[in-house]
Amino acid sequence: MNGGASFFPIWVIVTHFLNIFFLLLLARSGIEVLAAHPKLYWSDDCPPGRAWARFSKKVYTPDSRRLWTSHDEEESWSPVLALPGRRNLGLGRHWHFMTVQFWVLTGAVYVALVFATGYWRYLVPTSWSLFPDSVRAVGTYLQFKITDPLPGEPFNAAQKLSYFVVVFLLAPVQILTGAAMSPSVIARFPRYTRLFGGRQKARSLHFLGLVAFAGFTVVHTAMVLVHGLPREFAAMVLGSYQADRTLGLAIGLLGLFLLVVFHLAITRFSLRHPRRTQHLLGLMVDPFERRISRSLTSRQRYSHRDISPYHRVNGYPPVGADYQRLAADDFRDYRLSISGLVEHPVTLSLDELHRLGTQSQITKHNCIQGWTAVAQWTGVPLARVVELVKPLPTAKHAVFYAFDDKAETEGSHGVYYESVPLHLLTEPQAILALAMNNAPLPIEHGAPARVRLETQLGFKMIKWVRAVEFVADYRQIGMGQGGWREDHQFYANEAGM
Repeated sequence: MNGGASFFPIWVIVTHFLNIFFLLLLARSGIEVLAAHPKLYWSDDCPPGRAWARFSKKVYTPDSRRLWTSHDEEESWSPVLALPGRRNLGLGRHWHFMTVQFWVLTGAVYVALVFATGYWRYLVPTSWSLFPDSVRAVGTYLQFKITDPLPGEPFNAAQKLSYFVVVFLLAPVQILTGAAMSPSVIARFPRYTRLFGGRQKARSLHFLGLVAFAGFTVVHTAMVLVHGLPREFAAMVLGSYQADRTLGLAIGLLGLFLLVVFHLAITRFSLRHPRRTQHLLGLMVDPFERRISRSLTSRQRYSHRDISPYHRVNGYPPVGADYQRLAADDFRDYRLSISGLVEHPVTLSLDELHRLGTQSQITKHNCIQGWTAVAQWTGVPLARVVELVKPLPTAKHAVFYAFDDKAETEGSHGVYYESVPLHLLTEPQAILALAMNNAPLPIEHGAPARVRLETQLGFKMIKWVRAVEFVADYRQIGMGQGGWREDHQFYANEAGM
């Protein structure tokens, strides 16, 4: 490298450190998210046993002798690897979505300055000769020799090409594939996700991008060691190869040490104080998710040939005596209670629900764990239910209660419920589903009635619905977080990402 020149202005130094800081957070929290469904597919049907990559010894098939759910596939990974680890999908997503905002902002500032200052000349290839020169540079390294930088530039050909790929190709692909996994984006812009071949291909590419970033980091670190740690730290920390190398090395190592301490601290805090972590990160995550979740309307129009041959379930059916009695009689005595802040409280049987009118839609289910499936759902538009009961002006949320008591099926406690803002109930594809794939709704998928909100993650689309209550503030329900998953597993209340 050029000994006398200074190619690292302060903005490069700062954004370089911030990139390291945010990427490590994204990687560890992303691994926590992956642990919830540690399998990768090329098909949005997510056929059991057909994953192209599996990071689990658990194997479940459609013809398994006992009922299983996608929660059985979840893994508990070490806090050394995942953030925070130990089966904490809700907190992992909080860390991931908090960090991605700052990482994207850092990248945008960096790229703007790259072009505003002319620094792009050191990153963007301007001649085809860079490609064969890169091959020769790699060959030189493989002979355990140091290759010279390009004339008047800080990097050799291989370095320049790799930095260009990371900054202008790999990072944008990570952002674009991340967006292609949002249920709100998928619902509103189905063609966008098809650019990547579907949500599962986008998820797989997103994971491969993580692997690419990890590989680049390993090679990049190796090159720093090869070129001389004190010399490289002087440039990266103090901006010049001629700066005090001892000082540069000391500051650089101190920065890395503090980075490790920070990760130890936030991991320990997250595991010891999950509710406080949920609330603190929620200050930045909730508005971000709310903008995504509440600004997009589903426009999905899949065909019958897109319907998945196997549709996973999440959560075991209720085992309580009341539900079992209703199921044994094909739910003839089922009554849905709708009350709260409404002008006309009602109690409706299945026949009365059907008489409100039904609609059918073929849409994609997006589970928070990562799997997807397409099905045809038929049910009552929730807008008609809203019109029937006429919520009072003070009503802001609808709370759906299930027959599902978690004490009976998951060893936890509390009746399952979820709250949603009223505007979601009037969306064109918001329905109370009574049938699936032209047949009565199966018990494992929520019979006799389940919610379908096609811009939301699956946990908001509550199954086995027994009652609906219109309320002014969901903070008076349960533990006050907006739903059972939010109360007990620290999910975000907004579910559009």
